[in-house]
Amino acid sequence: MNWLRQAGLACEERALEGLAWIAHRRGRAQLAEHLQTGLRGEQAAYFYLRRKGYVVVAHRWSSGTAPGDIDLIAWKNALLCMVEVKTRTAHDLAPAEAAVDDQKRRVLRRLARQYVHHLPQAARPAVRFDVLSVYLIPGAPKEFVHFEAAFGWSANDPDWKD
Repeated sequence: MNWLRQAGLACEERALEGLAWIAHRRGRAQLAEHLQTGLRGEQAAYFYLRRKGYVVVAHRWSSGTAPGDIDLIAWKNALLCMVEVKTRTAHDLAPAEAAVDDQKRRVLRRLARQYVHHLPQAARPAVRFDVLSVYLIPGAPKEFVHFEAAFGWSANDPDWKD
């Protein structure tokens, strides 16, 4: 990615952070603190992926018929990536990515199937499930741990193989 695009992304990120800070100072941030942390982490993950050359096409996508959402959906060339973002404000005993358990994986797989079925293309694209841990530790730079292909399709579903 060229330096001009990088600079533009950095300006956009700082502007959004500034607007969030103003909203918080004016008392407009009505979400619980842990939800605000999660949203800040998803925003940081969005810019992280953009810097890595991903094209983010959806944020907090839900089907409308099934519970749950996919935090970020992005294309990396011809590969469709379903990204689960986990945000923490400290390094705990268990890493952030450990929160993506079997039940969460099932939810993400179900939602990914629905998303892919709604794509206009005839052939199903290759799909990858990523987990992106974001650490927003006060006074420290943002940390990202990106687990590409963190898990695959269910072995019980013959139509959706890794």
